[in-house]
Amino acid sequence: MTGAHRLLAGLLAAGALLTAGCAQSVDPIERLGRKAAQRVTPGAGPPGSAVHKRWGLAGPLAAAPKPPAHRLSTAYVVDRVRTPDKVVFLTFDEGAAHDPQFVRMTAELKLPVSMFRSSARSDLSTLSYERQRAEICGQRERHLFRPPHATYNGDTLRAAADCGIRAVVLAREYAEGERLHPGDIVRAETRTTARLLRRIQEQGYAVARLEDYV
Repeated sequence: MTGAHRLLAGLLAAGALLTAGCAQSVDPIERLGRKAAQRVTPGAGPPGSAVHKRWGLAGPLAAAPKPPAHRLSTAYVVDRVRTPDKVVFLTFDEGAAHDPQFVRMTAELKLPVSMFRSSARSDLSTLSYERQRAEICGQRERHLFRPPHATYNGDTLRAAADCGIRAVVLAREYAEGERLHPGDIVRAETRTTARLLRRIQEQGYAVARLEDYV
């Protein structure tokens, strides 16, 4: 190989490395979201009875029904899944993935949960469309988005659609002792998850993965 050829090969190799480095940094927030979700992804196989007792459950949670075959294809607001089945959906802030006990629980119970990026930002409805679009496109979770403080407006929905979001999720807090309803989307906390699961089981509900329904 001549000196000129070696120089050209070196430049091409350097360019490839630079391109690869840029590709890795295109969407670090989305990659972080995926990694966090993977840490609490249910495994395969039925958990043993000892596992359920460890978390205060009488036995395995009810199996979730088969999700609907057809779903809406445009962005919309969802605060509850319209279903006759006794099924509820649990959502958590992404920081839950850093709680070892919670990670262990979801793994052992094969618990389907949805993780959302937490945010202390002011409500989106006070921002322009352009700023809302930047916020949403930068922290989307697959095809779902949970707006900070559960506030939104028409620009939020338009920006969400432009960012590839299928549904804007409004999860509710669960109050101890209240009755659950089919399709409830609950914003849960790691420290009370075991108690919430006992209530879900006592009321005859199953837990399903929200992404399978919306």
